[in-house]
Amino acid sequence: MKQLIIILFGLFLILQGCNGQTKTKKKEIFNKDFNWTITIPENFETVTPEQWMRLQNKGTDAIEKTYGEKIENNAKTIFVFRNDQFNYFESNYQPFDSLKDGSYDESFKEVNKMLYGTFEAQMPEAKLDSISSKETINGLTFNKFKTTIYFPNKMVMDFLIYSRLFDKREFTVNIMTVDKEKQKILLDAWKNSKFEK
Repeated sequence: MKQLIIILFGLFLILQGCNGQTKTKKKEIFNKDFNWTITIPENFETVTPEQWMRLQNKGTDAIEKTYGEKIENNAKTIFVFRNDQFNYFESNYQPFDSLKDGSYDESFKEVNKMLYGTFEAQMPEAKLDSISSKETINGLTFNKFKTTIYFPNKMVMDFLIYSRLFDKREFTVNIMTVDKEKQKILLDAWKNSKFEK
């Protein structure tokens, strides 16, 4: 459920833009926590921690209004980039101990169910579709959840969530796009990233 806050930023980007990002050239990022190397495509802008926190707080409010329960966010952001108002690339991790938190696969399913439910409640005029699957990235199996939102104004938004456990940490990559070409660029970057064994 904690991950849901990170994902729900897209709900609120639809209604408001973020300003003040810094444009990037193609940039390689190495994350030592997961021995992960990824190349961020050019023309994606950095979203500042302050902007991201404001969006997370709006996500928290949406979940709490939809489900009537308080949300705790323990996620640590690895990066957030965007291109235009509706194309985002984000990665984070948070603690997850199966002994205390239960089955990871069941937790992932529950988060996806709540995400879908929150979208339904907050965007009653939109049509939703979703699919769950598994996908292998650099030899590692990730849970994948895709939600497509069809808005009355004909805009179509895809949310792609990839997540897996690394010991006692849940690692997640979120891709939100309205532009299929940008989605392909981000998916290529993600699928070509490397986790050192």
